[in-house]
Amino acid sequence: MESESEETVQVWLVERTYSDDEQNLIILTYATPDGSQYFRKERALTSYTDTRATTAAVEAEPENLGSVDDEQLQQRYAAEAERMADVHDPDDPI
Repeated sequence: MESESEETVQVWLVERTYSDDEQNLIILTYATPDGSQYFRKERALTSYTDTRATTAAVEAEPENLGSVDDEQLQQRYAAEAERMADVHDPDDPI
């Protein structure tokens, strides 16, 4: 049986934005260390007492990763993923 680390890909938080379309929706973008793939997570802020932690990294299923086709964006994601990995443990709340 394969371990979880062989079945998933670790991705690092590279961008946090607010949705223009929906109120109280935060879009978290995680990327692979080389910036070539991303994982997007949407989180609704239901109240000020919402205590769900956003972590520095998450494990994502390979089929849930999208490709980053823009070279500049890929470089930006790679730089931010490297920075996050250098200063945070994967489970650190951000």
